[in-house]
Amino acid sequence: MGKKKTVNLEPETPYHTYTVDKVAAHLKTSVVEGLSSEEADARLKTYGANELEGNGGVKWYKVLLRQVANVLVAVLTIASILAFATKDFAEGGVILFIIVMNAAIGFWQEFNAEQTMEALRNMSSPTAQVIRDETRITIPNNQAVPGDIMIFEDGDVIGADCRLFEVFNLETDEALLTGESLPVQKNLSLIEKEDEALGDRVNMVFASTTVVKGRAKGIVTNTGMKTQIGQIATSLMSVDSNEQTPLQKRLNKMAYFVFLAAIILVIIVFGVHKFKYSSEAAIYAISVSIAIIPEGLVAVVTLTMAFGVSRMAGFKAIVRRLSSLESLGAVTNICSDKTGTLTQSKMVAVRMWIPGEGFHRITGTGFSPEGEIYRQVRLIQDASQTNEELVPVGAGSDHYTRLIQAASLCNMAEIRRTNHPEVHGEWTAIGDPTEIALQVLAHKAGLSKPDLVEKGFKLVCEFPFDSSVKRMSVLFQAPPTADSPGDHYIFMKGATERVIGSCTSWREGNVEHRLEEEKGGDRARFEKMVFDNMDTLAEKGLRVLTLAYRKFEAVPGVDLVHGLERDEVESNMTFLGLVGIYDPPRAESRPAVLQCYEAGVRVHMLTGDHPSTAAAIAKEVAIIPEDVPIVNNPLIMTAAQFDAMSDEDIDKLPELPRVVARCSPNTKVKMIAALHRRNLFAAMTGDGVNDSPSLKAANVGIAMGQSGSDVAKQASDIVLTDDNFATIVKAVAEGRRMFANIQKFVQHLMSANVAEIVVLIIGLAFKDREGNAVFPMSPVEILFLNMITSSPPAMGLGLEPPSESNMREPPRSAKQGLFSFEVVMDTFVYGLVMGALSFASFSIVVFGFNNGERGTGCNSRWSDSCEGVFRARATSYACMTLLILAHAVNCRALRETGWSIKNLMTLKHNKMLWLSIVIGALLVFPVLYIPGFNRNVFKHSAISYEWGLVLVSLVIFIIFAEVYKKIKIKVMKPLNLEANSQAEMERMRSYMTQPETDSVLEGTVVGNGNSNRILKQR
Repeated sequence: MGKKKTVNLEPETPYHTYTVDKVAAHLKTSVVEGLSSEEADARLKTYGANELEGNGGVKWYKVLLRQVANVLVAVLTIASILAFATKDFAEGGVILFIIVMNAAIGFWQEFNAEQTMEALRNMSSPTAQVIRDETRITIPNNQAVPGDIMIFEDGDVIGADCRLFEVFNLETDEALLTGESLPVQKNLSLIEKEDEALGDRVNMVFASTTVVKGRAKGIVTNTGMKTQIGQIATSLMSVDSNEQTPLQKRLNKMAYFVFLAAIILVIIVFGVHKFKYSSEAAIYAISVSIAIIPEGLVAVVTLTMAFGVSRMAGFKAIVRRLSSLESLGAVTNICSDKTGTLTQSKMVAVRMWIPGEGFHRITGTGFSPEGEIYRQVRLIQDASQTNEELVPVGAGSDHYTRLIQAASLCNMAEIRRTNHPEVHGEWTAIGDPTEIALQVLAHKAGLSKPDLVEKGFKLVCEFPFDSSVKRMSVLFQAPPTADSPGDHYIFMKGATERVIGSCTSWREGNVEHRLEEEKGGDRARFEKMVFDNMDTLAEKGLRVLTLAYRKFEAVPGVDLVHGLERDEVESNMTFLGLVGIYDPPRAESRPAVLQCYEAGVRVHMLTGDHPSTAAAIAKEVAIIPEDVPIVNNPLIMTAAQFDAMSDEDIDKLPELPRVVARCSPNTKVKMIAALHRRNLFAAMTGDGVNDSPSLKAANVGIAMGQSGSDVAKQASDIVLTDDNFATIVKAVAEGRRMFANIQKFVQHLMSANVAEIVVLIIGLAFKDREGNAVFPMSPVEILFLNMITSSPPAMGLGLEPPSESNMREPPRSAKQGLFSFEVVMDTFVYGLVMGALSFASFSIVVFGFNNGERGTGCNSRWSDSCEGVFRARATSYACMTLLILAHAVNCRALRETGWSIKNLMTLKHNKMLWLSIVIGALLVFPVLYIPGFNRNVFKHSAISYEWGLVLVSLVIFIIFAEVYKKIKIKVMKPLNLEANSQAEMERMRSYMTQPETDSVLEGTVVGNGNSNRILKQR
């Protein structure tokens, strides 16, 4: 065992005993502005990367060991030993050189691929939100430095040890460090004991622990090995760099099959020689076993995988698990979120509705608070038309003011002008896009959160947004007055259905109306009024948020920070109004969705928005046709509808819904299960902590890199660095391209092996004067064909760009392995034809041009009597070389012609492939014509008129390949989809307008989310 590495740690600084100001002074930072970029870079050089030593990394000796510890090297080593034992030093030396070269090439390729994968894994490691240059930014966690101002939110994995200076209901899971299973509640209390137990350092948070609840800001005190987790040398974030993908497992099985076949062929060779051992028989047996093993396969697979991962990173998709690369090509359904994925996530509040005051219009764009708020007034000019007048609101009513206060204070976002020299004076924002839109609205109304706080509003308690209740609430103390020390108010915002469920009254101007609980009373009329106006906003594609408040009477002796229950606080609320927020779709979303339909991939939108809002955006991005109704649409459901259905009822649906609104994390899991029961292959996007179950349940889990929590990223297979739906489609296309290319080069390599076996096995029937089998190809020729001729074109096939039909073919079956019927058939058909043509050339030269003279000992040395065999062997080798290179062109497509001018012109896009073909063809000449080298090493002689046979064989093979492909096109089922995106739309329209039938949805909540409307779904 090696020596265990120890880490020399400096005495720990007791930051938990320091005040916030003292910590900031000690680390020379500002809790408001953070560090500058220049200072952060300097500290990164001083303190080093924020990562644990020995965490991952590429070990060169392990990569090298994998190159030499395999069946191929064992077979080649035996061949080399036998060659040296029979004093054939030239052949033994060449085989030994091949062993070293194969190991070197494989090591270089795999080592670089491992380094690429390691770099990409680092890119997908947890990120940190910090304040630098007065701006909140997201950085790779390993770039955090002491003095950074780090921001934590629900679901984040904390990236460094930090001293807290701002806390709101923060609870962290520290079981990793303390073993305590319950979350630890944090506060800003100063701790006096320097040796206080970790679990009691409530003003600190520690690296690798998880935020269970709330949010906070802290000053980074320690990073890397100086963190508490670093001191015990434990890593939670490691990724197994040696994981085997399904493809690699299939290739391993193929290797065992090939090894078994090699043993059988060796037995056949010795059987032909009546099991009498001789050096000739042994070398021939080794030659046959070498011929059947695709020596370059491992290196080619490694290169293709590395190239695929690198391309995905270029598309802004970071692959965390290699198996997802292969899975992407089988995806049949994509379940996507709306906000930020299909849309731009650049939200702006554009409409408001206030009871008694009607609709309001808000002008302005982006983060800038420049804009006006107008009240819309309709003036009837005549019986046929109306005109809309916009009246500036000005100061507004008390009701209006209270609504803006709710939007401003029930909000964690910040907007401000930056003083950074590069973007001086521009407005920037920190926080959730929805909250930013509300905060900008509050600024436009002159009631921004900083202004209200400055006037005396104090945050007492916060209940953050929870996807299970779909609302957020805060408790604020208003400024003191002459009559009271300051009233307490609860402000709430959230989804309309969830907010009005907490309301027992509503305001109309300065009048407060109480709601009766019995059905059919004031509540029913109130809900109809709210939902009708919400529908008006939602049908314009606006995301609707509902605001409410109530005056809170504090109970003496009750801790208002930790002694309140959420259910108690979020009750007896007063409804204030609605705010409509617009989030425009990304320009690339619609083309990407249409491309999915062309590829046979169906898209589902699972969103927390109102059904009308979701449907409006779904129409804009082509998830559903634009000319179909929203109500009574079986492809648009609410989560309440979908969750209320049993698995049996869901399975009876002709088609699963394309849009699920008001979606919860459990709904996503249920959708994945429904897709799996239909034997469909699903990709699911997610960003929150609660999305982790659905990300794990999906065949391919895709986390959002910008808005996603670290927990979601760890549960995912792929991380999108741009949170863009179009990137998912690019990833699917890349998965298809990579799998198709692997099939291409496997077919190419195995066809060459089959061809060589055909030549060698038939060659057993030809004996020399002493009764020994005559080699149609020498062992060195076989090695050269496998390593130098076959492998480079195979690598080129692995780098082939996607075909034109790549995204116009149906997804491959998830159960379909690498060796489909067509691939296996092509492998043997092409291999048999190449082998037959090559052996035919050998036979014609021996029997047609040299009267059947086969000499004696022609397998090991040249003599005058062996000249005919040596020339025949050279002809067979040249023929096989050109056929293998020509077959690389055939393998570019299973059925499309490879020899048309158009397809040959596209070769220029794959430099690796055409260079390997050209160089491979040119290498034939030195191998054939260098004196001494040709006869002593390769066991063949220079040829002249025999080139005619080679060229004729090449032409015959090309003609055969073209005819064979045309037969396949006529006989086999087409690969391309008959239905395109337009046909998919027509199919949906047909389904949406089918005659009414008894439905499993009858009696459930309607698709537009209105809780008091019960309609029949078609």
